[in-house]
Amino acid sequence: MRKWGKWVAEIREPNKRSRIWLGSYTTPIAAARAYDTAVFYLRGPSARLNFPDLVLQEDDLRDISAASIRKKATEVGAKVDALETSLHHASASSSESSNPCRVFRKPDLNKYPESSDED
Repeated sequence: MRKWGKWVAEIREPNKRSRIWLGSYTTPIAAARAYDTAVFYLRGPSARLNFPDLVLQEDDLRDISAASIRKKATEVGAKVDALETSLHHASASSSESSNPCRVFRKPDLNKYPESSDED
């Protein structure tokens, strides 16, 4: 995670010092899925993946150049990022609509708790 809040993904090319930039995402799952896609196409089915059940092997990626791997990984990452972001916003809005009066404030830990008159 970068200090400005984005999650990034990149991978080293085999037997090279160069890296393939896979993108910057708002969710860690999207970055991990982009990485999984790239490592799968670089190392094959024996690659160690974050989400092994979610990688789909497609026959249309015969060119395993850095550019084609980057393109495929960023497509997957962008789709997952959009889905995760929309799910997060949907759950946040549904929780707000179910109880709109519920507001939590962080307590000031430097103060003693106030006693209530109900005691």
